[in-house]
Amino acid sequence: MTDAADFARLTDPFRAELLAHCYRMLGSVQDAEDQVQETLIRAWRSYSDFEGRASLRTWLYRIATNACLRALENRDRRPLPSGLGVPGGSPDEPLAGGREVPWLEPMPGARTQADLADPASVVASRTGLRLALIAALQYLPARQRAVLILRDVLQWRAAEVADLLGTTTTAVNGLLLRARARIEQAGLAQDEIREPAAAGQRALLDQYVAAFENADAVALSQLLTRDAVFEMPPLLTWFTGRDRIVRFLGARVLDRGPGDFKLLPVVANGQPGFACYLRERDGLHHAHAVQVLDIRGGRVAHIVSFNQPELFGVFGLPQVHTP
Repeated sequence: MTDAADFARLTDPFRAELLAHCYRMLGSVQDAEDQVQETLIRAWRSYSDFEGRASLRTWLYRIATNACLRALENRDRRPLPSGLGVPGGSPDEPLAGGREVPWLEPMPGARTQADLADPASVVASRTGLRLALIAALQYLPARQRAVLILRDVLQWRAAEVADLLGTTTTAVNGLLLRARARIEQAGLAQDEIREPAAAGQRALLDQYVAAFENADAVALSQLLTRDAVFEMPPLLTWFTGRDRIVRFLGARVLDRGPGDFKLLPVVANGQPGFACYLRERDGLHHAHAVQVLDIRGGRVAHIVSFNQPELFGVFGLPQVHTP
């Protein structure tokens, strides 16, 4: 009988990739952590029956996937604002609230850092975490979601997925075809499922920080693609098009002047991002938003500004920035 210490030693190397897997399924960091804990509890209780008939990784994924499928039975999908309606018209119009929506959450890079000694774990924990993919997955039925993740993200064979889900390879292939079709309808290219190269971004990110901290909307406009997207949960309002975005930011975000924002770099969903602190009446910079950027062709194509200060704790960041 394996004791608790031995079990922890065997399973701890898989925690990061199991967390990434559950997050892909659920779109919430806390929900994913809960299901990883549930997975390990179930695995501990049934470890004596494991008997090594499959690899430990495969066995844990089976438990985790089924735990997530059960969790999804009674939960709403977690969207981004762009998945709920058309973009805003005039940047001068009132912004629509959406606090009641269970929004998609960003995943801090540090939470999915795997043991570098295990290349398979590194790949499984880092691949397929881009925010666009996680948002698109939210529109798939639960089993389609599981099949797409296992087949296209983790590169499992159809027979392995069929065994995990207790179905046939024919059924798995059918689910995968339908899932891929929905992903394409969401405008997500197949190559966006895997991580793109991130070389050459440093200068662009430095310019982005300078533009925000200096309240320079003109400089910011030069960093965006013409068809850029800007959204800011928990608000339902979102904007498309560089001119409309810059007009909104200049008039309603950067309007108080230089020095109001302080941006600290973070990694979320394998993408560059920033923890944005906003100066309040007490003169201190308080937690305001976590921004996640999608960079394409040397410009910023998509900004999701999670205007939810409670996320700073998830990223291990303080609520007040002190230089």
